[in-house]
Amino acid sequence: MAGKPLSKTVLAALAAPCLPLAALGLPLVVYLPEYFSGEIGLSLTAVGTAFMAVRLLDMAFDPFIGGVMDRTRTRWGRFRLWFAIGTPILMFATWMLFMARPGVGVGYLWVGLLIIYAGFSIATLSQMAWASVLTPDYDQRSRVYGWWQTANVIGMILVLALPPLLFQVYGATHAEGVRAMGLFIIVLLPITLLLSLFLVPEPRIASAPDKAGIREYLALFKRATVRRILIVDILNGTGPSITGALFFFYFHAIKDFDRGPAGLLLLIYFIGGLVGAPAWMWISYRLGKHRTLAYSGLFYAAIQVAVVLMPAGHFPLAAACMLLAGLSYSASAFLLRAMMADVGDEARLDTGIDRTGLLYALLTGTVKIGSALAVFVSFRGLDIAGFQTQANAVNDPAALLALQLMFTAAPGALALAGAWVIWGYPLTAEKHAEVRARLAEKDLAEAAPELGSEPRLAEEVHPLARPAE
Repeated sequence: MAGKPLSKTVLAALAAPCLPLAALGLPLVVYLPEYFSGEIGLSLTAVGTAFMAVRLLDMAFDPFIGGVMDRTRTRWGRFRLWFAIGTPILMFATWMLFMARPGVGVGYLWVGLLIIYAGFSIATLSQMAWASVLTPDYDQRSRVYGWWQTANVIGMILVLALPPLLFQVYGATHAEGVRAMGLFIIVLLPITLLLSLFLVPEPRIASAPDKAGIREYLALFKRATVRRILIVDILNGTGPSITGALFFFYFHAIKDFDRGPAGLLLLIYFIGGLVGAPAWMWISYRLGKHRTLAYSGLFYAAIQVAVVLMPAGHFPLAAACMLLAGLSYSASAFLLRAMMADVGDEARLDTGIDRTGLLYALLTGTVKIGSALAVFVSFRGLDIAGFQTQANAVNDPAALLALQLMFTAAPGALALAGAWVIWGYPLTAEKHAEVRARLAEKDLAEAAPELGSEPRLAEEVHPLARPAE
């Protein structure tokens, strides 16, 4: 039976912080690596190494903070409290990185990345886990994370629109556009935080906190459902991260677009993602989450072929390709997170322990692996191929071929692999309904052991509920 639908006010307030979080997450992959190499003057290898190494170091933080969240018990809940803690950390680190000026060194980049990724982990992990406990229903979870992903895409669109808008209106430089992105994030973070804290409830957990350390974190890998979700998250997340990191290089060197038109194409891509989120949500109601996810991967791979065939300098065709490519962007992010909420029910039924924080720590870890690999491998690959990033540089055919293969073939192949892995996913809607029914019986038995887990007639139950005479 479907759960009671959450109100649009609650869904909007929960999703609101995604605006600044996504506005931060996108430049971390697309703008900041290129900004620190092109504007600040650090080498491609130094920037790529810093982004990969800090991301991988930050992975050790995820199980720690996820376990702390699972053990947290306060009057404000587990995840709401930690979301509030992560916000000022993000604000400080955003100022540090986005306002960086030429002359700062590699050490400055490392420190800034360590702080921003720690704050980003706390904020995104707590928000995703908070969303997962709002409803136990299979389809309602798709709706919750569909709103979550829609707000993410809107945040990306807003932050992408800033540099070209400032250029058109004020003649702002690229560096000024990056700093405007940072200011946008810093202003919006506390506003959306307050909205979510005041309007979104968090169901309280009655069980006592259980040990939630690295051993419990690693034990979750034994679950077949967890392993499939994590593998697909890496495969589906790495591809778009590669295209994001190489986007401006590819459209300038291969498709002959300057930074302004290329930025507009990136904006169109995320408009496609905005359109795609409710569409994939609707499809998931009918086909199930895992089948919908597989079809979205096949669609993405097909569009990558179209991008290769797209003629250089033809903006209308490029815009159409980017719009279609963006349609599949939203599917993986919200469906996998909704599926992980279902896995949380399965794990609690088997163990009797709520592992929500650790399960979503696994997901934030795979996101970090994907984005770290994307920046390091793609930037290192371009460096080895001899690709020149300067605006007026002339690259040889081998360097251009390397760029084209990394931008199109690699993401398409990863998407196909993800579709294959998720196709036989076992925790279907029917299986999850069985899990929820057994959890309901178990929770009733634990809450009222004198009643047992079997249904009782009203006349059997009411005498137990009456006060003694």
